[in-house]
Amino acid sequence: MSEQDPMVDEFDTVAAWTVAAVEELGADHALPAACRGSGSPAALDWLADAIGVGAGSRLLDSGAGVGGPAAYVARERDAVPVLAEPMTGACWAARQLFDAPVVAADGLALPFPDASFDCAWSLGVLCTVEDKPAHLAELRRAVVPGGGVGLLVYMRTVDVLPTQPEGNHFPDHDELLAAVAAAGLVLVDEARLADLPGAPEDWQAAADAVDATVERAHRDDPRWARAQAQQEEIADLIGRELVVGVLVACRAG
Repeated sequence: MSEQDPMVDEFDTVAAWTVAAVEELGADHALPAACRGSGSPAALDWLADAIGVGAGSRLLDSGAGVGGPAAYVARERDAVPVLAEPMTGACWAARQLFDAPVVAADGLALPFPDASFDCAWSLGVLCTVEDKPAHLAELRRAVVPGGGVGLLVYMRTVDVLPTQPEGNHFPDHDELLAAVAAAGLVLVDEARLADLPGAPEDWQAAADAVDATVERAHRDDPRWARAQAQQEEIADLIGRELVVGVLVACRAG
């Protein structure tokens, strides 16, 4: 990835700016802002239930971003998450916002022994990875036999998209299922994000306030502009239902 890559802008640079925005607005804004793009509380609850996240569960969050979903299940379920995230700015932000245990690591080469975790998830990451079976196989390797593996995948519903956001490789449903099987995972359940309740109004308002604060401080920065253009392109595809968010629950076979 280059310094001009909108993926770096969105998931590294803007992630670090988010910390300053939360410090300005208050700590109650941290969790909604950090879960942006990773599903509503209802979606996180659905996936946590489906893969067996409970009190004391050792959860691996691969491609954890700034750590919002992991912080959510730590707070709501007493889970014990460990974060792996390749972007160092996001790692720093996760530590600042949630004092999260995080390691800078690529999801294709996780620095953990086999069967280190009770369960694992990877949210909004698979669609950015070309070698999907390899990414999923690392999740399977990291969990105990029979452990739950959860995914949030943005999946295309057409053969060819009218635009292709840089750094994204959206699978269709058949490609997703094939990657799951190739990785040695067994599909348990799936649900579309659109079929689950959205974020509560106060949650959405807090996330929007953080976005607005970041925009106000950095709207003249070309890195913000690139990240914003990338987000708007993906949002347009989702709005037209050419790409849909799907939650997938699996077991390590």
